[in-house]
Amino acid sequence: DRRQRQMCIRDRYQRRVRGISSRRRRKSKKMSWQAYVDEQLVKTKAVNQGAIIGHDGNTWATSPGFTVSPADGKALVGLFSNPTDASAKGINAGGNKYITVKADNRSIYGKKGPGGIVTVKTGKAVVIAVYGEGQQPGNAANVVEKLADYLIENGY
Repeated sequence: DRRQRQMCIRDRYQRRVRGISSRRRRKSKKMSWQAYVDEQLVKTKAVNQGAIIGHDGNTWATSPGFTVSPADGKALVGLFSNPTDASAKGINAGGNKYITVKADNRSIYGKKGPGGIVTVKTGKAVVIAVYGEGQQPGNAANVVEKLADYLIENGY
């Protein structure tokens, strides 16, 4: 009787552990880089366009009509290692040049007219978002920073 209870408890525990690990695997397979850009950035309406690039400057995902060339991507990633250069050089992305408003090792924010850009570096990527007229810079920054925090927590 005691042995049966122990086996029953062990079996329930193993099923629960297997269920959790398989759910985690399924969830990670469903979310692509493009989905992060579409659902976690653009769909929030806090930004108009977004992209995720690797530390090598290559694009992992981007919203329609927004491109970050590999040269601009490399230059942007380089600004994080020396944030004081960001103030002097500005930020080039999507064919536009933005004036740097804030720059540190984690985030670089830029402004151009009524809109602007928010870039945040994670362990393996840089999240980029552009906001336009009528969108609040603070809301855009929150959305990008939260996505970056999530990617960092998950090893990216």
